[in-house]
Amino acid sequence: MKLFGYIIVFFLLVGCNSDDGYVPVNDDNPLLEFVVPAHFPEPTYDISMNPPTEKGFLLGKQLFYDGRLASDGVVSCGFCHIQDFAFTHHTHIVSHGVDGALGTRNAQPLHNLAFMKDFTWDGAADHLDLQPIIPITNPVEMNNTFNTILDALKDNEGYVTMFEEAFENGEVNTDNMLKALSQFMLMMVSAESKYDKFLANDGTTLTQDEMDGLNLFNQKCASCHVGALLTDQTYRNNGLPMDPQYNDIGRERVTGLDSDRQKFKVPTLRNIEATFPYMHDGRLSTLEDVLDFYENGMVDSPTLDTQFFQPDGSIGIPFDTGDKEKIIAFLKTLTDNNFIFDERFSEF
Repeated sequence: MKLFGYIIVFFLLVGCNSDDGYVPVNDDNPLLEFVVPAHFPEPTYDISMNPPTEKGFLLGKQLFYDGRLASDGVVSCGFCHIQDFAFTHHTHIVSHGVDGALGTRNAQPLHNLAFMKDFTWDGAADHLDLQPIIPITNPVEMNNTFNTILDALKDNEGYVTMFEEAFENGEVNTDNMLKALSQFMLMMVSAESKYDKFLANDGTTLTQDEMDGLNLFNQKCASCHVGALLTDQTYRNNGLPMDPQYNDIGRERVTGLDSDRQKFKVPTLRNIEATFPYMHDGRLSTLEDVLDFYENGMVDSPTLDTQFFQPDGSIGIPFDTGDKEKIIAFLKTLTDNNFIFDERFSEF
């Protein structure tokens, strides 16, 4: 059924196999409503296999903000994914891990994850439940092991109780830990920006600059940043010169294919105003810098996306005077303050 422009999805677990750890419908741990915005695609995550519950969500939230998931006891998931900036690490070009260790990439925003096919800049994780394994075990991120984490959680009476309440089997184990984190992140749906309201035809109007920017965006940007998610979820080389400090080969690191060198996932543009700095390594500080790069900063390479080649042999996206300002005006309509300041996702 539709309600306020959304499709409400209910999952009834009566008769499910409790041996898997899932909690059937009960008064002590009710299911949360997972809301699919009416203009969104169907989720890629099979929510029936891990439906969010009240206590599963709270357990996931507790884990998300708990520094003991890292070897130094400080770097939580929320350390690099800060809610005020759409869950990005805006204060750093590349994210900082344990003991001040530097990574090679900028933390991606966390929203609408239930609709994503795979995760990280190079697609190293193809399931949301598996994605946290990467930062937790990475030496320059959280640098920990699941055995160490589980031992700490089992020694904490509060966590033992939370796992017992969140999952039917009550076990403090890796599977339940990852599923709880997913339950928290699944509920991070961002779909209430000014642009969303405009699409819903609820009476919200765009200014002339914003409307002009939308038209320009559709002409120059929407081939990659497409649809409600503002990404086609492909991997592309956008002409960014390889930084010799990192020598990041992108998607090739996962597939081993030369044809994937310097290809990175097309990022969503939702909340883009708040998720600076930009690009996979955070090298561009502002939206103006990004558009300047696409106009005259791109470099050719064997895997450069063909759409950037112009008929005159140049590469890049041409802009007329005033185009960039109008596109940025439109991009700012993608900011969803209701999501960014939603207390459900705030640190305790």
